[in-house]
Amino acid sequence: MTLVYIVAGEASGDVLGARLIAALRARRPDLEFAAIGGPRMAEQGVPSLFDYRELALMGLLEVLPKIFRLKRLLTDAAADVATRRPAVLVTIDSPGFTLRLAEMVKPIGIPIVHYVAPQVWAWRPGRVMKLRRKVDRILCLLPFEPIFFEAAGIPVTFVGHPVLESGADQGDAARFRAAHGLTDADRPIIVMPGSRRMEASRLLPVFGAALRIAAARLPGLRPVLPVAPIVAEAVRAAARDWPAAPILVDGLAAKHDAFAAVAASGGAGLIKSGTSSLEMAMAGIPHVVAYRVNPITAAIVRRLVKVPHASLVNLLAEREVVPERLQEDCTPEALAEALLAPMLDPAVAAAQRAGFAEALAHLRAPEGLPSQAAAEAVLRMLDQPAA
Repeated sequence: MTLVYIVAGEASGDVLGARLIAALRARRPDLEFAAIGGPRMAEQGVPSLFDYRELALMGLLEVLPKIFRLKRLLTDAAADVATRRPAVLVTIDSPGFTLRLAEMVKPIGIPIVHYVAPQVWAWRPGRVMKLRRKVDRILCLLPFEPIFFEAAGIPVTFVGHPVLESGADQGDAARFRAAHGLTDADRPIIVMPGSRRMEASRLLPVFGAALRIAAARLPGLRPVLPVAPIVAEAVRAAARDWPAAPILVDGLAAKHDAFAAVAASGGAGLIKSGTSSLEMAMAGIPHVVAYRVNPITAAIVRRLVKVPHASLVNLLAEREVVPERLQEDCTPEALAEALLAPMLDPAVAAAQRAGFAEALAHLRAPEGLPSQAAAEAVLRMLDQPAA
């Protein structure tokens, strides 16, 4: 039996793990799997050692009460890997947990592949040397990452970004409008304040104020919020005084239908910086990227950040395709102006969409879909002779 052990610490990693399992099985039906993951990997017939949601904590106040439980989960995971002795261990994103696990099991001699490179290239380049001692190969999502990690002596494979097979561009606009009773006068817009409580609580008030300004200039705006269950109640509370009742959607299919409805009606997006910018690009939705942290954190980040843009679309295009309104510039007035610009001026919308195509073209790996390229890289690790 050849066992592949896959570890993911949050929902996005669970999706990547499920796709990787399917792609590996398509090439090697004889493989067996063990996992720490969630429902998507369970759908592939691979149950989790424990509920991965126990790892989905952010911020000191959330972590401290559960620190001993988290340590126990880490110990249990390391013991399970050591007992099962897989042919390869694949850790996915969530470096706070997965790379600690990798460090604990590395002395056993199991090959370790880390899927989704930590963004040390953006603001912690000194940490790359520590990473070299924990993993044997990194599977990168972004085309400029291999040069950085290879320079530190870490083998790297660029596998492409999973947004390319996310289905973000495959939604059904008519189905969404019918499901939510939208009329021809309604102009849906996407609002994404983040999937973590701290992010959402900091951005929702300024987003609400921006929407009030925008609605006064362009009637009929209807905010649509794809939300994670963990922040749904906070969103509902913050949106009580918004100019139009927001539509909250849960689940991948509903989110992609919402994207299609916004794109078809000439809408736009008001989103937190992060992977959601790539989702907007896939769906063809012009948008503005926003972010705000406390002033002390902002001062520290400014000294550490080594990249010129917050949006991945802008980083890939090497220019500002979408407007970024960060920290002091993240004001209701600035956000409203940037949100409305592509809705009021077709040339602005067309320019953004042209930039999307340019950026997304950089995300395609040489070997098929991202999950297929990742599977090939893992199989090559399996085929390597033992050291």
